[in-house]
Amino acid sequence: MTKPKAHVAPKKVASVQQLTKLLGEYPVIGVVNMEGMPAPQLQRMRLQLKDKLQIFMTRKTLMLRALDGAKKKNPKLAELAPVMKGIPALLVTKENPFSIYKILQKSKSPAAAKAGQIAPRDLTIPAGPTPFSPGPVISEFSQLGIKTGVEGGKVAVKEPKVVVQEGEQIKPNVASMLTRLGIEPMEIGIDVIALLEGDTLYKKDVLAIDENAFLEQLQTAASSAFNLAIEASIPTKDTIEHLLSTCFRNAKAVALEANIPADAVVEELLAKGARQAEALKEHIQT
Repeated sequence: MTKPKAHVAPKKVASVQQLTKLLGEYPVIGVVNMEGMPAPQLQRMRLQLKDKLQIFMTRKTLMLRALDGAKKKNPKLAELAPVMKGIPALLVTKENPFSIYKILQKSKSPAAAKAGQIAPRDLTIPAGPTPFSPGPVISEFSQLGIKTGVEGGKVAVKEPKVVVQEGEQIKPNVASMLTRLGIEPMEIGIDVIALLEGDTLYKKDVLAIDENAFLEQLQTAASSAFNLAIEASIPTKDTIEHLLSTCFRNAKAVALEANIPADAVVEELLAKGARQAEALKEHIQT
């Protein structure tokens, strides 16, 4: 008996084919996490960024099939499958990976923490006054291990306190307290996990560079390279003027010391001779 073939909806087949085609056309392919991203904001971002990138979001199994089909053209696409997490989507663009990461980071907005979310970093309640009047809230702070007092008729936090460690789940009472204090530690936006350009896979920790620190490092490296080239007398377009100037000064000093009548020192030698003659004349007269 012939085994019946599994029926695949034409819409799903078309979706996979479309995505496979896109993955083969764009030089930069990325995996992003859409978890916690409200649909209205996603629509706005898609419209705002349509000239720079496209985001394709469907069932994970369909995206994996598209990646599998497209990896025949670029085998490195296979490295994107293991990093798909949360609510994944695929991104395609012709822009530089670092530029895209920066654009998506700037498009994020702060949001209140919700119970059950994972803390993106250590979440701290700072020291200082709060808007709360003395009452049951003091006990709530105490349950979180936070020392408080009363200042000016309001509850004040005495010492800053980390209430959730990075990577830990946020508890309901912590989420509630952060919200009431107006602390918005979360971000709403597209979270870039990795971007593939050619044979190079850039993960989030590489893409998230501190531009100011990076610029300082470049400036330090350039200064060190210049000093090394000067010390080693390596002629480059940046050092040649300085090296020639140094050589000229050194040669001039040798010529003056050895009384060599070169064009560059003849006037100084004559002046030097005149001074010596004057000194000798005074010595004879005395």
